[in-house]
Amino acid sequence: MKPYLIAIGGGSGSGKSTIVNTVVERCPHISVDILNQDDYYKDLSHLPMEKRKKNNFDHPDALDVRLLEDHIRSLAAGQMIERPSYDFTSHTRKNLMTSVTPKQVIFFDGIFALYYSQIQKYFDLKVYVEVDDDIRFIRRLKRDIDERNRTIEGVIDQYLETVRPMHRKYIEPCREDADIILPWKKANEQSVEVLISLLEHIVKK
Repeated sequence: MKPYLIAIGGGSGSGKSTIVNTVVERCPHISVDILNQDDYYKDLSHLPMEKRKKNNFDHPDALDVRLLEDHIRSLAAGQMIERPSYDFTSHTRKNLMTSVTPKQVIFFDGIFALYYSQIQKYFDLKVYVEVDDDIRFIRRLKRDIDERNRTIEGVIDQYLETVRPMHRKYIEPCREDADIILPWKKANEQSVEVLISLLEHIVKK
């Protein structure tokens, strides 16, 4: 099966995953899989923990782009991949691989989903999720404390030193390459309906 590939990009905390998960939940009759950019961060197990923490995870070089491109290409061709998993508490790749077989629709979700030119040609649709900086920061703060064992001070320092400047330099310009721009300050029924209608149309083809 050759899947329909959708890239969902936008800044950290913009609500990309919420949108994707909501659409998937509302379309149980459609075969969907989600490829998350976070699983493709480079393994830093060769570095001491202090250096791992100082790594700029908001720079495009933080990802294993070669592996990501290979997997996107394989899925676009209807081939199975072995997806890696990443541990954000230790900044290392887990000893866990998950088999992903091509479905009717595959979402690629991540801040750099629209950035790398070498994988853009494989996407059938590119979506940019747009949210004000303050809303995104609050969401990121809550996520990193609740899910990644970070301190408030650590999250704020990282945001000021890397997240905000990297967003403005690398992520925000990707807006120009999107096919659809979705505002997502809060749960937006219209945005969800747009994507659901698209999936329904794809399945009927």
